[in-house]
Amino acid sequence: MRAAILTLSDKGSRGERIDESGPALAAWLAERGVQTVQSRVIADDFEQIVALLTEWADADAADLILTTGGTGVSPRDITPEATLQVVDRVIPGLGELMRIMSLKKTPMASLSRAVAGIRNRSLIINLPGSPRGALENLEAVWPTLGHAVEKIRGSQEDCGDRFSR
Repeated sequence: MRAAILTLSDKGSRGERIDESGPALAAWLAERGVQTVQSRVIADDFEQIVALLTEWADADAADLILTTGGTGVSPRDITPEATLQVVDRVIPGLGELMRIMSLKKTPMASLSRAVAGIRNRSLIINLPGSPRGALENLEAVWPTLGHAVEKIRGSQEDCGDRFSR
């Protein structure tokens, strides 16, 4: 699996803060055999987010595109809106699962507006901006992602046989 990581941070894009979430996600993915093929830090700018997510998905640059940051409730947190502009199909269960698992650790998880969806042959998932939050949320959905990517990329394998109890 190939991954791309897009970090949304006004301060990070200006060099005022070091991005720790992107490298933490890349290291976590590498431990699981996933190659990070793209990684960028940009400002919380709607048009830039839409443009880069669209570019990566349309170029088939990655099977899995992770965003980190911009999923909360502050005025500059616009990652979910930008992602919804890009995706063709939404996968509500991934955001729901991340929130359910995060609520076991913090009530602030109820403020997450993270979304996930598909554009062309790429799965796009919004993650929180903190390294811990990003990793915990990715861990929550990880058991489903291999299968999701296979199906998005055209696998005809029957789901029922693979996951029967």
